[in-house]
Amino acid sequence: MTVATNRIDRLFEDRSRKRFIPFITVGDPTIEATFQIVTAMVEAGADVIELGVPYSDPLADGPTIQRASQRALENRVSISDALKLVARLRETGVEASLVLFSYVNPVFQYGIERFFADLAAHGADGVVIPDLPIEENGPAVEAAKKYGIHVISLVAPTSESRIKKIGEQATGFLYCVSSLGVTGARTDLRDDLAEFLQKVKSSTNAPTAVGFGISTPEQVRAVAPHTDGVIVGSAIVQEIERYNEQLKDPELMPEAVGKIKTFVHQLASALQ
Repeated sequence: MTVATNRIDRLFEDRSRKRFIPFITVGDPTIEATFQIVTAMVEAGADVIELGVPYSDPLADGPTIQRASQRALENRVSISDALKLVARLRETGVEASLVLFSYVNPVFQYGIERFFADLAAHGADGVVIPDLPIEENGPAVEAAKKYGIHVISLVAPTSESRIKKIGEQATGFLYCVSSLGVTGARTDLRDDLAEFLQKVKSSTNAPTAVGFGISTPEQVRAVAPHTDGVIVGSAIVQEIERYNEQLKDPELMPEAVGKIKTFVHQLASALQ
């Protein structure tokens, strides 16, 4: 496999259309619920799905995603479960780009070479590792290239020199962090967000996508002119939390998934 075959590259060949990228935690509240929700989100207009691997010390995540991780960890959900979910989604015809979101320690425990080989074998397209700085990501990037997988870099508001350094290395798409701190739905976005996103776009040839704190259709519309994609996580995870008990019940799950699908469709439609 070569990077040229990657679904993310094919998706962003057309930069005239903005892309919607939702995040959910694998196994919250069950693997079956995650499968049904991902399928529904693709039908609702999602272009790339970020699949969060639950972790006990999620440094970049706020309370909403921390609770989701805890619920999933109580089900003993692991990287292997996330990979099996990716394979099942591919087997059932899901063609959206699938990106795992994992902290570095589980990846090291799994084994870097094995991790990227298995990402490719199961049908994933990329990985976000938020606590892996670019100064230390050499082995991961090398293994990723070997298997045609993108290591998605994150860039936060920082010095122009560091933005440039991260932008030059970026592949797949560059994940722009809209605000300092952890993830979480916010009522307001930074006043200088557009200026920051312009600096990022001028630093890289890779597409850009902005996340952290974007939670309403109005916010999606506000940032869309300044980026190639918009990432929404905590707001969707909050909806999953709201319907958690129904999602555990096979008879009630379809109705709950339908409500989450409607919410995601409202967000995705804001990009049209």
